[in-house]
This record gives sequence, structure tokens and C-alpha cells, in this order.
Amino acid sequence: MFRDRQLRTTRWTADLRRSVTLFQAFRKEQTEPAVFYQALATDSADQLAHYVDLDGLTMLDVGGGPGYFRNAFQDRGSRYFSLDADVGELSGLGEIASGTVIGSGMQLPFADGSVDLCYSSNVLEHVSDPWRMAEEMVRVTKPGGITFISYTVWYGPWGGHETAPWHFLGGSRARRRYRRKHGHEPKNKYGESLFPVTVKAGLDWAQRQTDAEVLDVLPRYNPRFAYWLTRVPVVRELATWNLVIVLQRR
Repeated sequence: MFRDRQLRTTRWTADLRRSVTLFQAFRKEQTEPAVFYQALATDSADQLAHYVDLDGLTMLDVGGGPGYFRNAFQDRGSRYFSLDADVGELSGLGEIASGTVIGSGMQLPFADGSVDLCYSSNVLEHVSDPWRMAEEMVRVTKPGGITFISYTVWYGPWGGHETAPWHFLGGSRARRRYRRKHGHEPKNKYGESLFPVTVKAGLDWAQRQTDAEVLDVLPRYNPRFAYWLTRVPVVRELATWNLVIVLQRR
């Protein structure tokens, strides 16, 4: 099932056109979330196919929310399961779909080595112990299977989510400013459901964990010619919107 890395497909290309398309869709993330998340779901399936044949594998989407990614992976032949801790998020598109589990990403209710692919998109920054969640994702992945972790970088332009760019002055300050301006709390509450996760923290965790081989660490939305940014301290924190860590379970 798992391809040799020499045999990757060429369908997915991290070129400038792809980056522009995703950023254009991202501009509608708040007003028309389906536009952005469906575009991201399609891109994610294409990107994962760069590492593994999705047809016939069992995958778990940790923090899958209302299910924007479900069709993209099922259309590729994957047996799709989703986990989320927020029932409201799960029902965002209507009835909660079958194959959905309510639980914590920091304590996945799945046995060791139970899925071929464990995937998470823009979730790690929303849990209080992100690297425990990362370790849990590796744990439930079968030997030879793929763990794909993607998270929003705190010091990137969107690190504060809807409170950006004021998060650069501090998460608590940005949260208070948002509350004063809008008369209510932001959806993503700094210190409760939003936490600062950096590129350096991801690189450090990838290096110290021993249960999986690191296949790639790259900026998710950047074109390939900008991948070198992840090697430059400080700059990588500001120029990377989202970091991807791809691992293969030993």
C-alpha cells in the first residue's frame, strides 16, 4: 500500500499558482468557510497522495470538524474516520456523519497502530499540549503508515486567527481588544482554545521523537522555492503561515 518515496505521484505541485489559489480562498475563510476548506481539502488529498496511495487505506482525521475533508478523501477511496472534541463543530454542516468519534486529540480513543494514515489540519494550535497530541497521532498509526500534522504558526500573519494581527502584541491583549471591539469573545480564545505554537517547537519535536521517520517538514502554503525559509531562525516564524510535519511510523 505504501509507495517507495522514489515513486511519488507528480499530480500535486507546490508552485506559485497553487499558493495564490489557496490564499485567495483563504480570504473567504471567515465569511464563506466552505470555499476555503473545500479547496484546502482537495489540496490536502493531492498532497497526501504524494506520500501514500489513498485508495483502500483507513485514515483518521483528528479535529475533522464538520467534515469538509471527508469527501475529498473518500473520493480517493479512503475509509475515513473523524474525531473532534466539539459537538458544535461536528454538526456544523448538519447531521453528524457516520464514522465520527467524539474525543480528545491528546488521548485518542484508538488502539496502537490502528490506522494507515493519521491526519490533522489546523488543530495543534487549539490544544493545550500539542506535542502530546502529535505523539498520540504517531501512536495510532500503523508501522509504515503516514502521520501528517499541519498547524498554524503563532508568529505568522494568521497566528492569532480572528484576533490577528494584534496577536503580535500578545495573545491576551489581542483577545481583550477583540472583545471590546465586537462585544463578544473571539471564537478562538487565547489561553483556552488557542495557544502559541512555533516552527521551532515543531522542528524540535520532530527531531526528538523516535517512533517515526521524518519524511518532510515544510511550510504548507508557500511555494516550493520558499521552502528554505524553514531553515532560517526568526524569519521562518514570520514567513511561515502553516507548518507541515510528515512522518512514517517505524
